[in-house]
Formats: sequence, C-alpha cells, structure tokens
Amino acid sequence: MDELQDEQLQTLQESLQRQLQELIEQLQISQQAAAVVTLDQTSVGRVSRIDALQQQSMAISTREKATQKLKRVRLAIQAIADNDYGYCRHCDETIVYKRLLAQPEAKLCLQCQDKSDRQQ
Repeated sequence: MDELQDEQLQTLQESLQRQLQELIEQLQISQQAAAVVTLDQTSVGRVSRIDALQQQSMAISTREKATQKLKRVRLAIQAIADNDYGYCRHCDETIVYKRLLAQPEAKLCLQCQDKSDRQQ
C-alpha cells in the first residue's frame, strides 16, 4: 500500500486539530450537565427528578465517549509528530487514506479492525 502524501497528511492533521478543539469545547460545555443533580423535591415532582437523572446519565455517557475520542485524537496527533501515523498498530500495514479521512484517529486498518470487532 502507498504511504500518505504530504498534502493528505496535512489534511488529516488539520482535521485532527479541528476535532481536538471541538472535543475540548464539548467537554467544557457538558461539564455542568454531568454534574450531580440536586432538586428540591418539595417543589419538583418525582417525574422531573427522574427526567433530570436520565439527562445527567446521558450527559455522563456522552462525556465518557468524548473523553475516549479525545485520547485517540491526541494519540493520532502525537503519531504524526513521531512520523508513525497512518500505520496499523496490529499488522503495521498502511491504513488507506479513505479510512483516515472518515476516522482520522483510526489506529487499525479495516481488516484488523474487523477482526478486533468480531472478537469483542
């Protein structure tokens, strides 16, 4: 497989930097939504409290997913800096550009990702 060309690498690096900023902003905004729910039950009914708890639970789940993606994005940015970006961490083959365009933080090629998904 062909290695990434300079302009392809630059496009991917710019995409990763955008994702990094978006994820940081998302985590900052969602921090309050994931905070502990405190409602005065004398003025708010049980249904409102349950709804608030469900919203909190969804916010926590969203924050966890964003945090995990942020880690993957940071690792991809570091891999670019180390000249180790675009290679499958399992088979060491080049990850195709189209896959990296769709998921620039990908660390496995499609074949290895498929195998990994089937094992889980």
